[in-house]
Amino acid sequence: MKLLSKLKTCWVVATIILTLLTFSFGTESGTTAKPNLADIAYQAVAEGEIAYMLTAPEKLEALLGEPQKEFEKDGGGMMVLLVSYPDVRAWFGKSKRDRNASFTLRGLSIKGEDVDIGGILQGQRQVIVRNIQDFKKIELRNVDLRNLNLTDEGDYLKGQEFDSLTQWPGPEKMPPGFDPHRLLEEGKNPGLGIRELHEQGINGKGVGIAILDQRLLQNHVEYADRIARYEERDLPHDQPPQMHGPPIVSIAVGENCGVAPKAFVFYYAAITTLEHQIQADWINEIIKYNETNPQTGRIRVISISASPEEASNNEAYLRARKNALDAGIFIATCSSEFLDYGTLTLIEGGNPDKPENYTVGRYGGSGCELNIPTGNKTIATHQGVSVYQYERQGGMSWAAPYIAGLAALAFQVNPDLQPRIILEQLVKTAAHTKAGPVVNPPAFIEAIKNIDKPPAVK
Repeated sequence: MKLLSKLKTCWVVATIILTLLTFSFGTESGTTAKPNLADIAYQAVAEGEIAYMLTAPEKLEALLGEPQKEFEKDGGGMMVLLVSYPDVRAWFGKSKRDRNASFTLRGLSIKGEDVDIGGILQGQRQVIVRNIQDFKKIELRNVDLRNLNLTDEGDYLKGQEFDSLTQWPGPEKMPPGFDPHRLLEEGKNPGLGIRELHEQGINGKGVGIAILDQRLLQNHVEYADRIARYEERDLPHDQPPQMHGPPIVSIAVGENCGVAPKAFVFYYAAITTLEHQIQADWINEIIKYNETNPQTGRIRVISISASPEEASNNEAYLRARKNALDAGIFIATCSSEFLDYGTLTLIEGGNPDKPENYTVGRYGGSGCELNIPTGNKTIATHQGVSVYQYERQGGMSWAAPYIAGLAALAFQVNPDLQPRIILEQLVKTAAHTKAGPVVNPPAFIEAIKNIDKPPAVK
């Protein structure tokens, strides 16, 4: 009996010790165990909590906690925020041109593999906007809005960009008078009398424009047949076409949107438009090309949507620019040292050929020597070979190719023209409105026709 009693006592003690050890290890395990972030992310994607363009960095942090790393960088046409967690990587983007823009999710990978979160970056899928709250925090390009009633959102839509992929509700659920399809079509008009010049055969035919920019979507229907040469330098093999090039080419030579739709293009793509040695090398290459080609097949205009004149370490570019000017080549850039010019926005619904129908754009004003239309117009985009975007403001990057296109028209009507005359006449012939001096293409071309020509004998 004593032995049995002792055995029972030992069993009770052992049980207590085992319980305490189990509790101790369990508690320790509970305090040190980390949640499986990959599983949390997978579940959030499946439930729609993480979705393309609908998720902000703050939402991801609320789900996964504070990230291990965050890194913000310039991604060309947008600012990019890279966020890292164990097994989870995300990147967010926002427009550089919209100061009030917020970062939204553009891509997600879990355990090293890209996850389908919707959106055009995963093929042609679209974000299906669930409610007005979502509607007011995302960009309206390539989104499905058909579930919404937008009748009271007219004022909000006047400030929003959209594209030809955007799917809209039926007319009964749209604001009175707002017709995005009409805006996209009418916005292709370059405006200010450009199409009148085209009807006269002044369209840039036989004149070459070289464009130095980022990787281009080469087969967009707006300009594919205008690309005579395409070269790249130092670009990652797997980098997709970037957003910056298609608008520039469409504004310069686009079939519907372009200032000089019959000019041909030599396109030079690099990792950035700000690499001055690359710019200089290509400018010098263009000069040599012209020396061995007939007058009718020469590059007379170069468009660079950057400000290389204002940058440091740009000596090679400045020497190349001088050589180009001496060789009869006009170079358009965004720099105030090239021309102190700004941008205009068309009053929506107004006649784009009337200078008085434009207001001061984001970078324009009465203090500028000249103002160029960039806002409330349609441009080609990198999102697809037939995709167009309705641009609300536009920047100096869109103004430079407009001037380049006008220079091509000028060389067509006066092949012996000296490049330095072009800026002088653009400013001299401007129409003056409340928005400041507005470029006046018909008056400019008429002046160019008569330069260095003797007066008619009476």
